[in-house]
Amino acid sequence: MTLPPEGPHMTHATTRAGNPSDSLNTKDLRRILASSAIGSIIEYYDFILYATAASLIFDKVFFSNLPPGVALFASFGTLAVGYIARPLGGVVFGHFGDRVSRKRMLVVSMLLMGVATVAIGLLPTQSQIGLAAPILLVILRVVQGISVGGEWGGATLMALEHAPESKRGFAAAFANAGGPAGGLVATFVVSGVSALTGPAFLDWGWRIPFLLSAVLILIGLLIRLKVAESPVFQALDSEAADSRKRKSFPVVVVFRRHWRPLVLTLVASLGFYTMQGFLTSWGVSVANAEGVSREGILNVKGIAAVVTIIGCFAAARASDRLGRRAVLAAGGVLGILWVYPALVLLHNGTLWGFSVAVIVGNGLVQGLLAGPIGAYISEQFPPEVRYTGSSLSYQAASTLGAGLTPMLATLLVMVDGSFALVGVAWALILVAGLVAVFFSREGARLGADAAPRAETGKPRAAVR
Repeated sequence: MTLPPEGPHMTHATTRAGNPSDSLNTKDLRRILASSAIGSIIEYYDFILYATAASLIFDKVFFSNLPPGVALFASFGTLAVGYIARPLGGVVFGHFGDRVSRKRMLVVSMLLMGVATVAIGLLPTQSQIGLAAPILLVILRVVQGISVGGEWGGATLMALEHAPESKRGFAAAFANAGGPAGGLVATFVVSGVSALTGPAFLDWGWRIPFLLSAVLILIGLLIRLKVAESPVFQALDSEAADSRKRKSFPVVVVFRRHWRPLVLTLVASLGFYTMQGFLTSWGVSVANAEGVSREGILNVKGIAAVVTIIGCFAAARASDRLGRRAVLAAGGVLGILWVYPALVLLHNGTLWGFSVAVIVGNGLVQGLLAGPIGAYISEQFPPEVRYTGSSLSYQAASTLGAGLTPMLATLLVMVDGSFALVGVAWALILVAGLVAVFFSREGARLGADAAPRAETGKPRAAVR
């Protein structure tokens, strides 16, 4: 493929770096996609492992002096703290990812996550050190949140900015598929350790999955250190003409000039995270309270994760052909239709009811939303603030959607005495996401280095 002559309509990133598909051979691209996927799997293994433990274990280990309902609420509170910290991680890692290096930030985020997760596995219980145990747990959860807040944006951009235009959605999905894949690994590890340790699981067996993170982090670092920096970032880094822009804080630029796509992508992402939050954490606690076995719950979550991964890649490929908005809209409509059937199934007190609710909701619906979401968000922001803008949007949605959802659902049930208000809240969030997608620009046909104009909302011309 040859590039057209340089003209005033072209971005500097295009003229200097060329199309990303020209700068890498197939082997290099495979390595980068593997790095995004494996790195995200490891990061989300650690992060979702905590969510599983918060639903099944931590209320009994770190809040054992509280009544069961209050202990579960407190456990979900520590879960929410990690989600609240994610936007902070997005801003901090986004700043340095837009100014210093996308690749370096991915290495730092992985190291940070590994240290925090292993430390949780070594943390004494409340019966051993008293109030210090839950306090330290919260601090380590904050570190986890900051780490994963910086992970997603970097992993998504490294894949997207290396990929050819026709495969950007599919490439970006490797980072998003890391979430359910990491959850799958975490679920089966917890399930296996639970079966092997039996009654000792609550005493010491739960620590093993956290300590295994040390091995996974080492593998991930060896892979990530071998990948090349994003060609789009390399072009930006070498542009003397943009030196004035590069001196400003990316987060300030995002809020001043790109607030509209920030708001729209945040709201659009809420549907994805709300589906995850209702069914992954709150749904698990409901099923456990209804008498469904711990091992059964974990195995169903694992099966749902496999369906999510398959759906994620299928939806991402469809978004490269049909556009990001069309696929996101399909997932949103299906999610709205599934709200009340899912709630009914969750409360029927059987493993099969929980299975259908979670496999369709977390598997099919979440897969449709997860596939295009990474490319959809990233394509709304120009390259010089893309790490910051996309990370802040996605991580703020994670805080509101997945982090606060279990607590919100628990409170609504306490107020109403049923799950009717939960269903209303869930459906309204999905409707808001559909509206946001409708008002967003379609980015599937823009080049990876094309920058949307903040003033007019029209994209710059990109190299085809």
